[in-house]
Amino acid sequence: MAEQPRRKADGAPVGRRALLGMLGAGAAGLAAAPYLQRGWEGFRGAASQVDPTGLSGLLPNPGGFRYYSVVGSVPRKSGTDYEPTVDGLVDRPRTYTLSDLRALPQTRIVHDVLCTDGWRVDDTPFEGVRLADLLDAAGVRSEGAAIRFTCFDGAYTESLTLGQARRSDVLVALTMQDKPITHEHGGPVRLFVAPMYFYKSAKWLSGITVTDKVIPGFWEERGYAVDGWLDGADRRDGAA
Repeated sequence: MAEQPRRKADGAPVGRRALLGMLGAGAAGLAAAPYLQRGWEGFRGAASQVDPTGLSGLLPNPGGFRYYSVVGSVPRKSGTDYEPTVDGLVDRPRTYTLSDLRALPQTRIVHDVLCTDGWRVDDTPFEGVRLADLLDAAGVRSEGAAIRFTCFDGAYTESLTLGQARRSDVLVALTMQDKPITHEHGGPVRLFVAPMYFYKSAKWLSGITVTDKVIPGFWEERGYAVDGWLDGADRRDGAA
């Protein structure tokens, strides 16, 4: 006699064919999940570009990140037109290309990302050029005391002291989660300041300017802490 399907305690019997169908659907769902997530992230990113209120950042996101821009629209940059600069109180100002940055020694950091809004993404890998290496190549003058970061969205700015900028866990990042940084995440290149809240990691990085004092950034001018340290972070200048 053929084996009869087992009956659930409170429902209809589940036959082998139905069980295999459910397992197959589950496997297909898992296989499709990365594509669905990328599509959803793309939709959220596009929505954020036309949402100056930031409310699109409240949409759920399986990847944990939220999207926000302080302007309504941000131009896209690629390897053909992305040219960040290092200038200010330096001996050797320079304009880089994306290829130039990729050719430099790369450092990989895996660190939790935390936002002041309360969301976090644990163990997020970033890889790029240590900011300290770019500053050394430029030759910071004796009067240089801080760094001002500008972005090609035309509005966002950030700042670090020179000691903070020289830390080994501060990157001019080219990849995030082991992939090139997308436009929605601030690509092609963004700042990553591992020991501080994520607002310090400026997206769409375009300028690195050495100044003689700290110039509060976009959110600091609106009440955020100039030093956005995470709880428990090693706050020593130049720390690993």
